[in-house]
This record gives sequence, C-alpha cells and structure tokens, in this order.
Amino acid sequence: MSTDTGETRTRGPYAKTAAVQETILDAATDVFAESGFRAGSIRDIAARADMSEAGVLHHFRSKAALLEGVMRLRDERSLELAPIGDGSGADVVRGLLVLAAHNQANPGIVKLYTTMSAEATSPDHPAHSYFLERYEFVREAIGSAFRDLAEEGLLREGVDPRSAAIATVAQMDGLQVQWLLHPDRIDMAEHLRRFLEALVDIDLEA
Repeated sequence: MSTDTGETRTRGPYAKTAAVQETILDAATDVFAESGFRAGSIRDIAARADMSEAGVLHHFRSKAALLEGVMRLRDERSLELAPIGDGSGADVVRGLLVLAAHNQANPGIVKLYTTMSAEATSPDHPAHSYFLERYEFVREAIGSAFRDLAEEGLLREGVDPRSAAIATVAQMDGLQVQWLLHPDRIDMAEHLRRFLEALVDIDLEA
C-alpha cells in the first residue's frame, strides 16, 4: 500500500534539481579554473555540463551567480574537511593538512582558487568582496586556533598567533602556486606539515 505524502513526492524533484545544480557548478569550476571568470563563458559551462545555455541560466541567472555558487560549494566542501571556525585548535590545524592533501588530489580546485584570487585583486571583479571577507575569516579562524593552542601551552615559544595565522595562509597559497607549476616536485601536504611543526607542539597525525 502506498504511503506517499506531499513531502516524499517533493524529495525526488528536489534531489534531482540539487544534482543538476552541482553538475553545473562542477562544470563552471573547470571552466573558470581554465579560462578565468572574464574569459569563461556560459556557453563553455553549458557544453561541459552537457546542457543548453538556457538550462544553465534556469538554475543560475547570470555568470556572476554561477561564480558565487562555485565559491560557496568550494567552501562547503573545504569546511567538511577542515573545521575552520568550528573546532579545537588542534583539530583546526590538523584539518589544514587534510585540506592540503585533498586539494593535491583535486587540481581543478587549486587552479580555480589561484586563478580567481589573482583576478579578484581588481576591485571591480565580482569575487573581490568574497576574497576580502574570506581572507579575513580564515586569518581570524586560524589565529583563534593558535591562540587556543597557546593557552594550552602547545604553541612553540616565541610564536605570535596572529602572525602565525598570516604566515600559514601565505604558506598554503604559495604552495598551491608552486605545486601547479611543479606537481611532480612539490608535496603541498608534506611541506605544510613541516611548516606547522615549527609552530605547534601537537601530534599532527592524531
């Protein structure tokens, strides 16, 4: 006997819509990573997603909305790996290593981030505000993790939490560029591990 309700009837279409949107965003990630925001087109994204341009625009009203969706999805996936802003100091630091290893296995993500962050230094870029806010959030979250570790006596002597947070972000971003240029010679997770070992006195494998 059927027990179908209005709620269960909507799950199928809703799930299908979410899946289609994720397919579009994955396609947009590839296009923006390869061509940048300005050169990447809705046509290219539609072709990569095996859809029509009208189909893409049905879900995302503009290329700017697509970029917003791409960056939001990237952040959601990143936060699943690294509990930045929501975890103990040790968990946050260990999460950065997990995130670095994940990114190394997904070059499209790294290429997207480096391309967009460089383009977004222009004040008229649609992602300019996003990157300003994101860097502020990440610096504060990592700085808070280092402050927590300092209170527990787990930060190396002489390490300033705020400066360490800025340096950690710079280390991660710089490693990404070097890895894209020399993927066979740069191990992002390993170099980040060595850097963090100089800052914290915790088991990074735990």
